[in-house]
Amino acid sequence: MLEFFLLHLFLDSLVQRSNLDELKVKTSDPNIWKNDDAKNIFQNIKSIENKINDYNKLDKLINETQEIYEYIQLHNDNSLLNELKKEVEITLKLSEKIRYTNLLNDEADHLNSFIEIHAGAGGTESQDWAEILQRMYFRWADSQDNCRATLLQEMRGEEAGIKSCTIKIIMDYSYGLLKKESGIHRLVRISPFDSNKRRHTSFASVWVYPEIDDKIDIEINDNDLRIDTYRASGAGGQHVNKTDSAVRITHLPTNIVVQCQSDRSQHKNRANAMKMIKSRIYETELQKRKENENIKNKEKKDIGWGNQIRSYVLHPYKLIKDLRTGYETSNVNDVLDGKINNFLENSLTL
Repeated sequence: MLEFFLLHLFLDSLVQRSNLDELKVKTSDPNIWKNDDAKNIFQNIKSIENKINDYNKLDKLINETQEIYEYIQLHNDNSLLNELKKEVEITLKLSEKIRYTNLLNDEADHLNSFIEIHAGAGGTESQDWAEILQRMYFRWADSQDNCRATLLQEMRGEEAGIKSCTIKIIMDYSYGLLKKESGIHRLVRISPFDSNKRRHTSFASVWVYPEIDDKIDIEINDNDLRIDTYRASGAGGQHVNKTDSAVRITHLPTNIVVQCQSDRSQHKNRANAMKMIKSRIYETELQKRKENENIKNKEKKDIGWGNQIRSYVLHPYKLIKDLRTGYETSNVNDVLDGKINNFLENSLTL
């Protein structure tokens, strides 16, 4: 299996090198920046170079691991076992990254992403669950290389938890990795807010959409937008609460609403909100296209029974199960602490 995987990567690297040579010929044109596709060309070059570098690193790691293993076998020297274990772990982590990247081929997969989380009906119970999901995605982002998560908007619950939030994930391929997280997430547990210690079921919705880049042109008529400003609340420090710096934009034809309050500057919040509204419209068009192709049939649904994609059971037993792929684990603490890569990987084959 490993030899087949390496052969596939080797052949792919040859194709990538050929594509890279063609793209670099285009960049030698002195009028390259007059080309509307210039930025895309340079981005493709960077992406291909990263793939080739990853292949070269993996090839080197495998050779080094093989050499250490053969030395241990030949000299019966177990003093290098810890080093061998470390090399194997690094090799497996890189191979996993490459495997992910090879599965991410849709046109928006390489983009940064936004994650919206909304608490379902049920008041404090669901709001607390929404905040647990928020923490899960932040912890996942913290565990990824070259990844940064920013809280753009948050509406706190009256007693605990959050009613909604928007997180921006800045990382290559974050949309491709996270896009299948969109859907209803269901929690079953003994409620910490119920003095009778009864079991409760809570729901929260997650919606992931890409941050579109400059080469994707989304036309929006100014007359189709309603822009409201308001005083920010929740996370961000007391300075964000002194002026009407938060911005809410509604796209009237689609009734898409976005909010941003991450900055004390209303101008910056407005710019971020415009990026978000364009991204939401772009994601909506992507979904329509996929639905027409019978690749994906997803709509924003009621946050309740029958629509969930994943079930998190903490009582009377511990189990997290993805209802689409069938993948499940009893390591609920690890998953809620951000270790969701196995779920992400399995969802890529849907």
